[in-house]
Amino acid sequence: MSARTPEPAPDAAPEPTTASRTERIGDAALDLLVERGMRGLTHRAVDERAGLPQGSTSNHARTRQALLETAVRRQVERESRVLTPHEMPGPGSDAEVLVDALSLALHRYLTDHRALLVSRYELALEATRRPELRTFFDAAGSAAFHGPLIAMMAGAGSSAPERHALSLIAWCEGLMFSCAVGSFHAAVPSRAELRTGFGELLHGMLDG
Repeated sequence: MSARTPEPAPDAAPEPTTASRTERIGDAALDLLVERGMRGLTHRAVDERAGLPQGSTSNHARTRQALLETAVRRQVERESRVLTPHEMPGPGSDAEVLVDALSLALHRYLTDHRALLVSRYELALEATRRPELRTFFDAAGSAAFHGPLIAMMAGAGSSAPERHALSLIAWCEGLMFSCAVGSFHAAVPSRAELRTGFGELLHGMLDG
């Protein structure tokens, strides 16, 4: 790990002037989860944070479950923009192409969007206590990330794409947790360090 301790860049809500009301509600919900935790996420607080008239969030998401689902959707939308490189590796890309794309995406997340990790962990923990949210949370994540990663590993020649995608996700999740809220929270790996890690992992899968 690098010894550098850069200050995380503020994870400002995207599209500040053109965001729809739904996006503003979702962004405000994620901001509140980061700053106040799950107890601070209320319909009234979202209205205040989003600068909307009182009752706007209730009209959009009448129940607590609906508000949480709005937050999950926005979480996935924003993570998709961060974690998807501008040019996704095409079918049949070799390990080095995948290493470049994945290290770029993960480094971007860890350096510029660390608050999104905190909101994701808040939602994931709440999902362990709410079966209806668990189902929604898992389905949203699977559609956005799991399926594409399985297809990516299959296209790269993996002999077990589902198992290898799981290993890749678990490696990324563990590293992100350690760097956001765990024992390495003060040291963000460099792009080169991430590239080395991805290279060791992917070559072990694809060359074995």
